[in-house]
Amino acid sequence: MHIACRHQQNVAKTHIRDVSTREAGGNTPPWTLNFKPRSTRLMPPILHLQDIHYTLGGAPLLAGAELAVAPGDRLCLVGRNGSGKSTLLRIAANLLPAQEGVVFLQPGTTVRYLPQEPDFGACATTLAYVEAGLGPADDPHRATSLLHELGLNGTEQTANLSGGEARRAALARALAPDPDLLLLDEPTNHLDLPAIEWLEQALASFRGALVLISHDRRLLERAGRAVVWLDRGTTRRMDRGFGQFEAWRDQVLTEEEATQHKLARQIVREEHWMRYGVTARRKRNVRRVGELAALRDAKRSYVRALGVAKLEAAESEGSGKLVAVAKNITKSFGGRAVVKDFSTRIIRGDRVGIVGPNGAGKTTLLRMLTGALPPDSGDIRLGTNLQVVSLDQTRASLNPDSTLSETLTGGAGDTVDVRGERRHVIGYMKDFLFRPEQARTRVGVLSGGERGRLMLAVALAKPSNLMILDEPTNDLDLETLDMLQDMLADYQGTVLLVSHDRDFLDRVVTSTIAADGDGRWVEYAGGYSDMLSQRGETARPAAKPSRTRAPLAQTTAAKPASKKLTFKDQHALKTLPGDMETLHRRIAQHQAILADAGLFARDAARFHVVSAALAADEAALLAAEERWLELELRREAAG
Repeated sequence: MHIACRHQQNVAKTHIRDVSTREAGGNTPPWTLNFKPRSTRLMPPILHLQDIHYTLGGAPLLAGAELAVAPGDRLCLVGRNGSGKSTLLRIAANLLPAQEGVVFLQPGTTVRYLPQEPDFGACATTLAYVEAGLGPADDPHRATSLLHELGLNGTEQTANLSGGEARRAALARALAPDPDLLLLDEPTNHLDLPAIEWLEQALASFRGALVLISHDRRLLERAGRAVVWLDRGTTRRMDRGFGQFEAWRDQVLTEEEATQHKLARQIVREEHWMRYGVTARRKRNVRRVGELAALRDAKRSYVRALGVAKLEAAESEGSGKLVAVAKNITKSFGGRAVVKDFSTRIIRGDRVGIVGPNGAGKTTLLRMLTGALPPDSGDIRLGTNLQVVSLDQTRASLNPDSTLSETLTGGAGDTVDVRGERRHVIGYMKDFLFRPEQARTRVGVLSGGERGRLMLAVALAKPSNLMILDEPTNDLDLETLDMLQDMLADYQGTVLLVSHDRDFLDRVVTSTIAADGDGRWVEYAGGYSDMLSQRGETARPAAKPSRTRAPLAQTTAAKPASKKLTFKDQHALKTLPGDMETLHRRIAQHQAILADAGLFARDAARFHVVSAALAADEAALLAAEERWLELELRREAAG
């Protein structure tokens, strides 16, 4: 064991810590609401943060935040990106001193903290790293046991770990001592679905108190019993599960807006009195002047809640009805089959989710389905008129040395082409919750959530009818995730989505392609929960993909019976593409004629004839596309 490793990484038992105490009085915001405490809140807290203040870059990040954790509490700490959640958690973990306020930790309480980015320091292996977090009385065998449960053997070199391996090692380190208080900051980042489900089960059996920051709704709903909302520097607590948080938050904000409206009206009344109602009663006048000054100060100091991003995709002309057809495709790397004998058909308007453990080949399959990577065997055919826009999880397309404005405009001028219209870059930035003063901010200093919003801003400005999203939910707050879901629901094109966010998958996708081990992939109708139901299983505890399960039958839309095509069908299959092209040309001609705004006034009869012809040709084109698709599927099924 490296002494430096243990010294650098170990979070020892922490005792009472007191930071420059602030005098109370008059600092509670007028919109702070009180709720009836739950029984555990009547118990002495093992951790209590009172009136915490922290300023970063001249702007107040925490302005009187509170956090009380009783034994057995399971708190979800939620808030917008950049609201200070991680800062508050680091203060709770004694890794960052509060600038003002009091931090109390019950003597003898053991605390373990999981940061977003673990620092392995001088620890050479994962086992050394986990053991460095153990106390003198902790069982060293738990380190090995937890690593094995998480798919690691302890000999992995920390310098060569992937993001998912680093996160699993950090989880093992946090859980191994079985602490009294566990502080988790985005624990699902870089984890695959089996590991996330393992974490849920581990937290369900954890006996200590828990404070959890996460954007994973499913994890928040299952792991938490109360919610602490950090908003504009202060905290509010709701002693109910996360499932009721959003309705409660909206109610609080609505009541807050009503209070501000009443305040504005009261100021108007008092100002009217100042002009016309001053009397000779000096004491009364002085009091009312003081009250008016207080009202004005309250209105001036009010900080309005941050809005939500305005997400709207720039859509191009529709693609052909058939977007992609893959038949018996296979891909191997180094003798290992990543995709084996997989077939699927993607139709215009489909939302297809791709799920599986890290390393199963999700990105490889995605690239094959879009024609970016050829298969070793099998056939992939892409539809016509595809315009593709991609959002990759590594955000490698973002230049860290470019400014936010340069990234959006391509370095040319100060306008952005959005849906065929030129918009000033500052206005477009505001749609994605960036401040005007951030226009010259380098991309490299943006937070993870800000980089995620920037990637969305770049991608959604481009016309598309096929959207490829590789882990789009990473680092996005709950409000932005809601907007992204709404945008995808309104999007008229096709979506291919790789994600580990189960709630997001359930809300967005119409079918799910899941890894089944040894390069096998199976497609299921519906979202992630539907996939589990069709497999006849619940959340899997394994952290690595199973390689023993027998292949499951694909349960996509029913295929036509495997029947050979007749001569007539074969002839139709050959001639229909030409017929469809002819119909496309005729429809374009009809539309050009009807584009004449004065046609109806000059020749109403011709207007009606052309309109009827357009409707007939559009119906004929739809029927031809349906017929061609049916015959093509039958031809493939017949082999």
